[in-house]
Amino acid sequence: MKYILASASPRRKELLSLAGFDFEVIPSGIEEKITKTIPSEVVIELALQKAEDVYLCHTENNCTIIGADTVVAYRDEILGKPKDENDAFDMLSMLSDRTHQVYTGVALITTEKGIKHTRTFAVRTDVTFYPLSRQEIEAYIETKDPMDKAGAYGIQGPFAVHVKEIHGDYNNVVGLPISRLYQEMKKTLTPKCKRLVFE
Repeated sequence: MKYILASASPRRKELLSLAGFDFEVIPSGIEEKITKTIPSEVVIELALQKAEDVYLCHTENNCTIIGADTVVAYRDEILGKPKDENDAFDMLSMLSDRTHQVYTGVALITTEKGIKHTRTFAVRTDVTFYPLSRQEIEAYIETKDPMDKAGAYGIQGPFAVHVKEIHGDYNNVVGLPISRLYQEMKKTLTPKCKRLVFE
């Protein structure tokens, strides 16, 4: 079975590699269109768009395309990447000493014996921050780490010292719920990939 990751995310690439998957990276170039409002539905919609985009160009047999999308949400409002440093400051101030949600949607499109199979799912993780002072927020923003990340933070970087609690899958917050992905693949596929065997 050939795997294609329809994402240029270095974090998703690293998670798949560490889990033992042998895969190719073909990022989707589609212009994302959101028609949903519920975060869990939004991430599934966007993940499927990415997977479908790559599928249209790679309809070979014995191939699974993995599309994924992650959002940060607070009180069901999706927080995108900050527009500038002031926007990053506002986001982090809002999330300080509070619990928010991280959702990742995954779409799997598999072609076996000429038949297309599509499977989607979303995973939620609750993340709580310690109280953040103005000085701590400004110091983090100076690292430039928050500027390309949804919710203005990366959980695996220097911001990790401000994370109080995580309820759910840590890897989901990084960008890909790798354990759930593996379990979903076990339900429908019978491939081997390095150390992984789906029985």
